[in-house]
Amino acid sequence: MYGDGFKDKVAVITGGARGIGLACAVNLARLGAKVALWDRDSDKATESAATLPGAVAVAVDVTSEASVAGALLKTERRLGPVDILVASAGITGPNKTVVDYGFDEWRQVIDINLNGVFLTNRVVAAGMSARGWGRIVNIASIAGKEGNPNASAYSASKAGVIGLTKSLGKELANTGVLVNCVCPAAIKTGMFEQMTEQHIAFMLSKIPMGRFATVEEAAAMVTWLCSDQCSFNTGAVFDLSGGRATY
Repeated sequence: MYGDGFKDKVAVITGGARGIGLACAVNLARLGAKVALWDRDSDKATESAATLPGAVAVAVDVTSEASVAGALLKTERRLGPVDILVASAGITGPNKTVVDYGFDEWRQVIDINLNGVFLTNRVVAAGMSARGWGRIVNIASIAGKEGNPNASAYSASKAGVIGLTKSLGKELANTGVLVNCVCPAAIKTGMFEQMTEQHIAFMLSKIPMGRFATVEEAAAMVTWLCSDQCSFNTGAVFDLSGGRATY
């Protein structure tokens, strides 16, 4: 389907050490891309990169402007200019009501899930635009559309990712750089360890297919959005919800 379309493309995957990010990295590396796994867990990123041909691990704190800028510099020195960004780094935060949510807890979720996406999108956008080609795919969530109870910070952060994606997509629409986001329903990854069993059961109950998505299903959608096959979609939101999404 993709032929040599990914050959020698440089792809940055944030949160690439595991979960959705790693599944995306596996797909892109197998198709010929040169992959950089950006992750705050440098040991796990190094371990994961060792399983992929030509991949590199780059330690990064996506909430730090200086750290993100440094990660881009290291990546471009090792692999070349960045063509693709998959912004997958994120946390769930605690399952609490709004009135019980601590501000420091709230701020940590917003910093990683929204500010981190802003910083990583911003740092690659100028170079992609100047070169006339790029693909940015942000991982949002169905929670950003519907708002999950007892997950206000997560829901708000993912709603922000959707809004950022739409804005940046419009700004870059005539540059050859396409910006889209994917809104999965729950996917069983290590992030489930941050949630209560009650919240996991609630999420499953909302999915008409009666199962969670897989990281491979998410990666398949992301891979298409990173490719030349995706040519007339930007600022768009792609659901991966098992029938949960209603708009």
